[in-house]
Amino acid sequence: MCKTVLYKIPTDCEAIDKTLEGGIPVESVSVIYGEAETGKTTLAIQCAVNCARQGYKTLFADCDGTFSARRLPQIAIKGFRDVAERIVLMKPDNFNEQAIVINRLTDYVTKSFGLVVIDTMTSLYRAEIAERPEKTFELNRELNRQMACLAQISRTQKIAVLITSQVQSVLTETYVSIEPVATRVLKFWADTIIAMKPTENSQIIKAILEKGSKKVPPLTCHLKIEETGIHEYLIR
Repeated sequence: MCKTVLYKIPTDCEAIDKTLEGGIPVESVSVIYGEAETGKTTLAIQCAVNCARQGYKTLFADCDGTFSARRLPQIAIKGFRDVAERIVLMKPDNFNEQAIVINRLTDYVTKSFGLVVIDTMTSLYRAEIAERPEKTFELNRELNRQMACLAQISRTQKIAVLITSQVQSVLTETYVSIEPVATRVLKFWADTIIAMKPTENSQIIKAILEKGSKKVPPLTCHLKIEETGIHEYLIR
């Protein structure tokens, strides 16, 4: 497998990749957030596959138990064996173990790595708050520290960091909106933000590029979840 200089990692969603001039950028933090079953993990796996196809490894931290060994060969049909060898899977069981994984990234990530995926960044954090609500302030501070660490690693190691996030309802006087858990923390550190929203068709997702690493215009497109992955879907 030929190894090229890594600048962008394609998502395989044409409109998103075109707007981001090739995909999610290295030396930056990207956040994908949405409700359950909106393709967040699938999109993250596609990025890991595309990173592997450029000759680089991915460290994939499965914090929510959503990584599927069956899903990977469906997405990486061609050259699956080479792709699988370049994806290193870790499964922290609690928020403290997640912190340990992030703290030790500089030990794991060598020049052969191009991507770090944290899926789902806020799952174990939210579980910890549910168990110890009196520690919310300390846990928020720890989440912020982890995000700062990831941002620093992305720049010093010249890799891409991709984070997926759960959502929570935000009630205002006029409507209920959906935002990622610990919204302010994630949005502060993110260079690229993609929101994944469900539609009436469970297989069709509305993706909104809310923020790009450069001052790119907001983008809204539709994606379809299929056996081979999640790709752009043109509404007729």
